[in-house]
This record gives sequence, C-alpha cells and structure tokens, in this order.
Amino acid sequence: MRRWIKRLLLGALTAVVMLAAGAGLYVYSLDLGSQPPADPRSTVADLAFMRNAPPPARGRILAVVSSAGYFPGTDKRAGFELTELSRAYYTFIANGYAVDIASPQGGSPPMRVDDEDMGAADHAFLNDAPARAKLAASLPLETVDGSRYAAVYFVGGKGAMFDFPGDADIARIVRQVHGSGGVIGAVCHGPAALLDVTLDDGTPLLRGRRVTGFTNAEELFLMEDARQRFDALLQDALVQRGARFVEGGLYLDNTVVDGRLVTGQNPWSTWSVAEAMVTALGHPPVAREATREEQAVRVMEAYRRGGIDAALDARQSAPGAGKHLLLMHALVAAMQGRWGDAWHLQRLAHG
Repeated sequence: MRRWIKRLLLGALTAVVMLAAGAGLYVYSLDLGSQPPADPRSTVADLAFMRNAPPPARGRILAVVSSAGYFPGTDKRAGFELTELSRAYYTFIANGYAVDIASPQGGSPPMRVDDEDMGAADHAFLNDAPARAKLAASLPLETVDGSRYAAVYFVGGKGAMFDFPGDADIARIVRQVHGSGGVIGAVCHGPAALLDVTLDDGTPLLRGRRVTGFTNAEELFLMEDARQRFDALLQDALVQRGARFVEGGLYLDNTVVDGRLVTGQNPWSTWSVAEAMVTALGHPPVAREATREEQAVRVMEAYRRGGIDAALDARQSAPGAGKHLLLMHALVAAMQGRWGDAWHLQRLAHG
C-alpha cells in the first residue's frame, strides 16, 4: 500500500511539473515582455494628450475623494483609488479646466495604489509635485463653494461607501453645481455620494435617472462577505433611491449619461466618464490615443456582445490591447466555471 501511494504521489507530482512547464511555455509564447508595465518614472511630459493642454479658461472642476481610510471598526483598508483620480484629473486639464481636490475631512486623504493597474497617467500623477501638493492639502468640503465649479466629480474607492452618503456638504455642493447648470460625475463607488442628495425643489437627484456604479456582481466576486461589510451594496442602494440602474459587463467599461449626470461602473470607466463629462459641458474632448487597457476592454466588450468572431475582428484593430488584462479576465472566467469564455479570452490574449 505504501509503495502504491508513493507511486501515486510521484505520478501526481510529475503531472503537476509537466502542467507547470506547459503553462510556462504557453505564457512565454504570449510574449508578455513586449508589453512591459508603465514606466514608474513617467511624467506629465510623457502624456501625449497633455502636450498641447490649453490654459484653464473654461472654468474649474472639483474632484472629491474619500477621507475614510478603513472599513469602520476594522483594520481593512478603504480610501480612494489613485487611478480614478489621476486619469480624470489630466483629462479635465487637457480640455481646458482647472481642477481642485477636496475631501470630507480635508488634508491628506488615504490613497490606494494598485501596482498592477498603473498606467503612464497614474505614475505621472505620483511624479507631479504640484498635483501631489494639491492632494496632500485637499480642501475640506465644508469650505467649498460649489457655485464656483462647472462640474463636480466623485472619485471611487471603498472609502466612498462610508463617508460620502449622507454628507451634508456633498449634498449642498451637488445642488449648487446642478442648480447653476453644471455637470455631476462619479465613477465606481463614487455614486455613493449621490444617494441622499435632493435638489432645490426637494426632488431626489436619483429618482428616475439612468445611472451605474460598482455592481453587486463585481463587489461580491472580490469580497464574498461584502453584504456584511457594507450597510448595503451600491447597486442595491442606488435602486432603492429610485435610480434606473444600468449594468454592464463584469469589470468592463460602462459609462451612462443622463443629461448632466454622468456615472461609470468601475475603474475601467474612468477615462470615458471624464471625457463624457467634458462633452456634457459642451466641448468635444481632445484626441487621445487609447491605452492598452482600454483597447483590451473594447475587445472584451466585443466578445461579450458578439462572440469570438466579433472579438477577433476587434483584436485586429487593437494590436496594442493589453495581454495582461485579457489574461486576467480569462482567469476570472475560469474561477467562475465559464470554461468556454476562459479559453476564448486567453486566445484573444495570444493575439
């Protein structure tokens, strides 16, 4: 019996080694090295769409980030997401707007940085001394006069779920911006800011409005105990307030425009939310080359809507599509037991 068990274990070990070797050879064949991570030394000068940025003559936009560093009563980190601030920040500046940064408490807010999601704009922000100084001295919301701004943009991150809802200053600022004909924008968990906002006539801002935000499916995939961690999941809370929730694909770009209200589903919606806000302000956004991440998301959206043939066509027109992101989605599909999707997505990563 012991000899049989030994042979069985040896056979299993051999199979694992062979599978690992095969996986290694497959990953090598993808040539992931041809798409190295963004250079952490990137600066604003490296952002092509920023090189001809006009003076900030079109007005000011207020970007609001969370001050909640942790889930209440725990050591689990919350805060705001850098990528959801930096990409919108430079989009607004590139289109002729000055940007101020505010937070409920003011001062230096708790920032979350995910090295795997970092692009050139994100590194540029970290290397931008004036931008970092502005963030470190974020304006306390109680001191902000919303009538000075053409738009207000609520940055996502888990912290937004804890200190945005019910904030009287957020409600006041949104009313001031909306009342003066401005644009309201939010991404990922940022729409939590809008949950308890009523307009000057007493109408809830969200009633009957088409909106999106981080979905139940996205939240629960990343955090199985999310229903215990939050008072309510964002999607549920938005629907409870009378919003018409528009759900897009899992971790894919989905931006919804309802008049002067612009919302995005997740971090991959940040670029499109910021540019849709510029459009809603009455200006065509400046031309900008799509990032690898954006190209990959478009390929996956084509797959979601039209299957593998549509995705392969989209892949041909997106040679720079991020292989790492495509593989990440293949892994997500496999973890959910969607083996056919996992196979097709890794095929798309192969190019």
